[in-house]
Amino acid sequence: MQLDRATGWFSGVTHCPSPNFNSRPDGEAISLLVIHNISLPPACFGTGKVQQFFQNQLDPAEHPYFQDICHLTVSAHLFVERDGAVTQFVSLLDRAWHAGVSQFDGREGCNDFSIGIELEGTDTLPYTDAQYATLARLSAEIRGAWPVIGPQRIRGHDQIAPGRKTDPGPAFDWDRYRADLHDNEVQA
Repeated sequence: MQLDRATGWFSGVTHCPSPNFNSRPDGEAISLLVIHNISLPPACFGTGKVQQFFQNQLDPAEHPYFQDICHLTVSAHLFVERDGAVTQFVSLLDRAWHAGVSQFDGREGCNDFSIGIELEGTDTLPYTDAQYATLARLSAEIRGAWPVIGPQRIRGHDQIAPGRKTDPGPAFDWDRYRADLHDNEVQA
């Protein structure tokens, strides 16, 4: 898994382009990494429904929850499944629609300057070893391309949209993630 800085696409991952993106504002620098979680239906893993959701192909008749969300046009840059497999939906150079109404460091609209990574999971179920390992590798590549994204500029969705979002939730082990990230950067 390696980031092509010229295109913003990773090699060695599945590419599943989403129509839900646009260009970042002129002159906008990437300076924030946001960690999320998602599972569709909720708490169901390996269904392929996240990929359908980010491509506007979710069938509302398949599950009652889908009726509430099928009209949304959202995406993330990257999705890490329970086994560590990665799907990329949007070039890191473009603006994915992952953060919604959000604020960080006094700035609104975090989609403009952030990269969003979704972990397959819920707020309360532990994430897998494979997910932590993959997330650390992705994060190290991203930080290599945008060194301004220091530890203080890696946030959960709940931290940039408090009261509105809760992910990645209490099940996410921030200390473990930071240690894994440090180990990946030392080896690089």
